[in-house]
Amino acid sequence: MSVKGTIPFDPSDRFTSLMNDDTLFSATSANFLGTEMVFQKHGPIPGQNAIKTEMKQSLLSEPNMISVNLVEASKDSDNGEDDQVFLFFTEKAMEEQPADLLVSRVARVCKSDLGGKKILQKKWSSFIKARLDCPFGDSSALVQDVFLLKNQTNWKDSIFYATFTSNPQHSGASSHSAVCAYRLSDINDVFSGRFLAETGTGGWVPYTGALPSPRPGSCINDETRAAGFSSSLDLPDDYTTFVINHPLMEGVVTPIGGKPLLVQSSRKFSKIVVDQVTSPKGEQHQMLLIGTESGWLQKAVKLDGEEGRIVEELQLFEDPLPVDFLQLSTTGQLYGGTSNAVVQVDVRDCSRYTSCDDCILARDPNCGWDRMEGKCASAAGTSSCLCPTPDVTKEPEAVVLIKDRAQFLPCHPDTNLPTSWRFADDILHPGPRLTPVSQGLIITPSSSDAGLYTCETLQDIGGRMHRRTVIQYLVQVQDTCNLVPVQETRGSMMDRFL
Repeated sequence: MSVKGTIPFDPSDRFTSLMNDDTLFSATSANFLGTEMVFQKHGPIPGQNAIKTEMKQSLLSEPNMISVNLVEASKDSDNGEDDQVFLFFTEKAMEEQPADLLVSRVARVCKSDLGGKKILQKKWSSFIKARLDCPFGDSSALVQDVFLLKNQTNWKDSIFYATFTSNPQHSGASSHSAVCAYRLSDINDVFSGRFLAETGTGGWVPYTGALPSPRPGSCINDETRAAGFSSSLDLPDDYTTFVINHPLMEGVVTPIGGKPLLVQSSRKFSKIVVDQVTSPKGEQHQMLLIGTESGWLQKAVKLDGEEGRIVEELQLFEDPLPVDFLQLSTTGQLYGGTSNAVVQVDVRDCSRYTSCDDCILARDPNCGWDRMEGKCASAAGTSSCLCPTPDVTKEPEAVVLIKDRAQFLPCHPDTNLPTSWRFADDILHPGPRLTPVSQGLIITPSSSDAGLYTCETLQDIGGRMHRRTVIQYLVQVQDTCNLVPVQETRGSMMDRFL
């Protein structure tokens, strides 16, 4: 097998590839300067059955190759379907103004494509593409990675999960990341829609003329074989000519639900894998494992009727390098990598949830409360998802605060849930003397601020707000420094926030 066209000449250039049996699919640069981008199929014998994209800007316009995935449509097919290969990438939009606007795309080819007989010899004769949309304030968000969650019962119900980041071309646009999910059937529906045609002035309009037969971009199946087309080499010239001139679909691929599963402004997403988990109730959930550009891993879950949310964040690497590799084993071991390090993480570990409330309210589909063992354990081995009667609440921690001095009351929940503070029975809101932060409360007390302070975690479950006490402080306020306040003995905690 020739190396040319399988990996880039420059190791810093982005590329993607997929090996299936003895066939390699690769999307990368094919020349030293990195200006000739190709999507190529390589057989086991150099040059034999090698197929690549035609060098035409309307097919690939300065693309950044992201991911290539194989869908085994031939498996259990009753119509002799060919397998489908999907390429995800970004490129300059030929149909948009300005002409250099970057957009996300998904393209489809047929695995058994051999090219055309006269036109498109040794070139893809099935290559068609469509716009990929993930709307979160930026209509041209850029795809960063894609994971295919295969449906073992019906391949048409498989789902692509993709990470996106904001397009830096949009002036003034804030930096956001998102995860969108796409049904395979929805993508193929777009590929069954109308094509775009280029006008004489460089614009693109829907094509309304008659289509060649078989339909351009379709794969060989029993129906086409019965019509005399046993391979792409048998396709007529009007078919291959149409594919060259009309590679782009009119329709846009939109995500499930019409919106992202998850949007964040604090992290830049890079890689993603998805773990399918069975909860103690027997429900199927998808755990999104997302790598970031700063070396972190985010575990997120999307439950029915709720927004996607982060259940845990892990710092995989001390150095803030992009996570550029994620691979999940069948035993729940996640392998993550940067340019200079590799780490192994058990993403189904539940030991961090030390109480039943923490275990259940975290709503991590990997975990459930095992009443027999009295611990949070893998959901597959739990005997109950209900907590026993709680023990008597711990006594509040007595602290002495100095009047008119900013001091810190720590609160460290064992989950990633938001927190709230109460003074007596009243909810505390930010003010001149009160600043709630992620790990506690900064308070500059007056004499009237003495009393009971409670830090709680909050979670909306089925429309009901569940509160769980994390810690309570019985606060006294004094005018002098005769006593050393408890919170000032906690090292540098205060310095971190002031």
